[in-house]
Amino acid sequence: MKVISWNVLHGMAIPPAPDSGFEQALSRLQQAVAKLDVDVLGLQEIDHKQSRSFHIHHVQEIAHAMETHHWAFAPTLIGTPGESWHAVGEDESKIVSHDKGVLGESAYGIGLISRIPVKKWHRVELGRSRVGLPLAVPSKRGVGLAYVRDEPRVALVAELENGFTVAVTHLSFVPILNFLQLKKLQRELHKLPGIAIIIGDLNLPWNLPERTGWKSITSKLTYPSWGPKIQFDYLLASKKNLAKIDVDELSIKELGVSDHLAIGAVIKLK
Repeated sequence: MKVISWNVLHGMAIPPAPDSGFEQALSRLQQAVAKLDVDVLGLQEIDHKQSRSFHIHHVQEIAHAMETHHWAFAPTLIGTPGESWHAVGEDESKIVSHDKGVLGESAYGIGLISRIPVKKWHRVELGRSRVGLPLAVPSKRGVGLAYVRDEPRVALVAELENGFTVAVTHLSFVPILNFLQLKKLQRELHKLPGIAIIIGDLNLPWNLPERTGWKSITSKLTYPSWGPKIQFDYLLASKKNLAKIDVDELSIKELGVSDHLAIGAVIKLK
């Protein structure tokens, strides 16, 4: 199966370009996904009915482009990151899929789309930092610094019919906390059936995820997309599971969307 992780930066064109409306913004995403031709796609920094992205339901629309109804969106916050938002409440949908959950408000989070049938979805709460950090963010003038408040972090997990269990996540940018979040996710995956693969923007450079005992099955520099110098995005497998699979890393070119490059591999059972 062809597995790809991509932080899409809410569908923002890089280099920045003015959008004329819904159709142009949606077409840009659809064209990028068509180039990927992927079986399992994990997405981070995706929007649900945000005005900045013309109220596109990113996961649903990308799933339509992939011609599959096996998709789910896990909101990490209700509202708009960097502006006004609140954590997802107990009375709000924690997982929105083709046949479950409804969100009437704008939201932001992560998603997973699969051409391989999904037997069961799970959501893992990973917490957040109460302290933000100054971060480099894309702007019309290039890249600038801005104080960014951390948001709740979660993982979205799919048990696939082919025997794999894939978890997508976007970890905190706060050092140490992101490492602990990854360890928590790994513990939760040990409780589930299937050969577990973790994909996502882990915000951990220099191959630090391997300090957890899991191994990176990709080695591509992913950030920034216009001249990558560091790897924040990973596909991980435990040492035990790595012995059960063959991996061919993909070479994915810049797609004209996001400040991150997509990263992926073809994974097969031995």
